[in-house]
Amino acid sequence: MRVLGVVAMLLAAPVMAAGDGAGDGGARWMAHVTELADDTYEGRLTATPGYDRAAGYVAREFARAGLQAAGTDGFLQSVALLEQSVDLKASRLALSGPAGETALAVPEDALLGTRVQQVRSVDAPLVFVGYGLSLPEAGHDDFAGVDLRGAVAVVLAGGPKAISGALRSHASRAEIWLALQKAGAVGMVTIANPNAMDIPWARAALFAGTPGMRLADPALNDAKQPFFTASFNPASAERLFAHSGRRFADLVTMADAGEALEAFPLNQRLRATVAASDRAISSPNVVALLPGRDRRLKAEHVVLTAHLDHLGVGKPVGGKPVNGDAIYNGAMDNASGIASLLESARALKAKRPKRSVIFLAVTAEERGLLGSRYFANRPTVPAAGIIANINMDMYLPLWPLTHVTALGAEESTLGDVSAAVAKGLGLTQVPDRAPERNLFVRSDQYSFVRTGVPALALKFAASTPEQAAIEKAWLTQRYHAPSDDLNQPIEPKYADAFNAYLERLIRTVANDPQRPTWKLDSFFRRFVPQVAE
Repeated sequence: MRVLGVVAMLLAAPVMAAGDGAGDGGARWMAHVTELADDTYEGRLTATPGYDRAAGYVAREFARAGLQAAGTDGFLQSVALLEQSVDLKASRLALSGPAGETALAVPEDALLGTRVQQVRSVDAPLVFVGYGLSLPEAGHDDFAGVDLRGAVAVVLAGGPKAISGALRSHASRAEIWLALQKAGAVGMVTIANPNAMDIPWARAALFAGTPGMRLADPALNDAKQPFFTASFNPASAERLFAHSGRRFADLVTMADAGEALEAFPLNQRLRATVAASDRAISSPNVVALLPGRDRRLKAEHVVLTAHLDHLGVGKPVGGKPVNGDAIYNGAMDNASGIASLLESARALKAKRPKRSVIFLAVTAEERGLLGSRYFANRPTVPAAGIIANINMDMYLPLWPLTHVTALGAEESTLGDVSAAVAKGLGLTQVPDRAPERNLFVRSDQYSFVRTGVPALALKFAASTPEQAAIEKAWLTQRYHAPSDDLNQPIEPKYADAFNAYLERLIRTVANDPQRPTWKLDSFFRRFVPQVAE
């Protein structure tokens, strides 16, 4: 079995040279990044030997730091998954309307979804449903009064400015599947706002044939039935609206202004044949425990997370690597976060806080936050004792640390704590300046939020136009690209400053006599068992 193979590797791979003390300018952090972003790990794709080697490295480093194994098999917690593959050559997509039937090209026009179980065929009318947000409690429901029985819903990613970024992100990730099911829809086509895309379509299209994953336990998946799913190239999107009397460009303008969008039929049908197949796989989370020193509070746990997986070795459409490089090393995404996880373990072990701390390196984040969702719902410590989650994912130490963003800060008292800790270090905490990117639901803190646990994700925040330009260029050129490797400019001292902030934040939360709580006006209070309706 794969997990047993990882256990065997714990004794086999090299160990990073020991270091001790603090303030080393980020040298230890950089050594971890250098190790995990090396080509020998083959991009750390979930359920591959390269990922297993990386899991072995992290487990050994946890052991070297003196942490206790807290998985179900030593440091490991196996996560059962279903991998879904789509045969692009055997699949067909077409639009059928007043002008007849027009074939759609994959991946030039559309990408077939692989995370939700695909239907094998569909012949259904297309109906535009705005942003696809179903939030009746917030006074907004794009599905209200829309006849979607037997139809495929078409949605534009985003949401009106009257709804917070966190809330619209949650609705687009989780609530939408129940809304589609209740409405009788058979599928969904998503169109990204071309002005808010992290990854250019041409690069996303390189992964058209990459398998997707979902958890093998159906109770843990949002979609409770098969749906047709696809994303549509914004450059081709006018074809979807050609017979509706509306222009996609006008809808984008309205979305950029934060306006609500009304629903309307597109007056054509989508015809598709999807050649999809599943196979059962597994991949481990890596879990370590630092017991708290307070006799009473040590039963409570702060969970520190970072995802260990990345995208593996690329198999682009056409079989050509990007600029001659086929390995997606993931140095910033997210060897950087794992390195901070390991450095935090070392620092906190030197002086244990009152509460216990779980250090969790999760699998399958890139496949839909699957490893963290599994742990959050099947924790290896008592669930009632998990009081907070702090997550590091691609926090981008690309300039000197002066400003931080804590995604989710507005939702719980954790945000107040993080702001105070930042201020004490001469830093400024600022809100998420790009809520349209849906970052709140795109990393592992969201899995804990959905189980009622207050959570934050920490990021460097740009404070000057030059820094904003650096971030934008990195996202455009390196995010989910082979160029996120060790050849990019990396300044370890920026990460060292972040690690000092992270350690103080964890220590503060773990020593505070009061548990973090959701704010009274937070939508996410609904997930706390005692206040759930």
